[in-house]
Amino acid sequence: MKPEDLKSPFRWEQRRVLFQDRVLYVPDYYDRYDEFSFPGWDDPAFFGNHNPVNVEYCSGNGAWVAGKAAENPAINWVAVEQQFVRARKIWSKIKNHNLNNLIVICGEAATATSHYFTSESINEVYINFPDPWPKQRHAKNRLIRPSFIQDVWRILQKGKRWTFVTDDPDYSELLLEEMGSCAGFSSCYPAPHYVTDYPGYGTSYFDQLWREKGKLIRYHQFQKQAP
Repeated sequence: MKPEDLKSPFRWEQRRVLFQDRVLYVPDYYDRYDEFSFPGWDDPAFFGNHNPVNVEYCSGNGAWVAGKAAENPAINWVAVEQQFVRARKIWSKIKNHNLNNLIVICGEAATATSHYFTSESINEVYINFPDPWPKQRHAKNRLIRPSFIQDVWRILQKGKRWTFVTDDPDYSELLLEEMGSCAGFSSCYPAPHYVTDYPGYGTSYFDQLWREKGKLIRYHQFQKQAP
């Protein structure tokens, strides 16, 4: 199936939270998120099993997460992507490769997480190449901020990890600064608290793009600690 085969299920003025055909729509500029009751990942409408659930934020066109879902059928995967034009590319991969262990959340990461991710329900979290929003006036748009870090801590199971990948050294330093003030996580790597080589991690559009441009990729990993 082509990405264009997935049509938006509602017009802007009719927008609502809706799970349909492996896509959970969490619209922007909406004030009735509580009207949707999330049934849990093991509900038959979602995964219908108790397998571990891994989440990738900033999934783009889904190359990385689709590859992981195909390689790891005993793990459930959630791809979070705000842009519909990208989310439907992930949906297309689900359909074409029969990835029943992958769903897409089409919505803003922090909003979807705070409203619908239950505490200690996630096995691993991945954030791959988020938009760094380098200008200070756009800082409010950055995914990495204290409230989101606290939510990642809340949804992760005890002792589990989240991995953050970026080509932007300034965003890397911002992340390390924010994480340094958070007692709930510890870095899995010694100083400088990242590595530039992660065999077997997988690849994506942005990974290939930045490598072709000669950029250095930084991999950060943190483990959930007691509060």
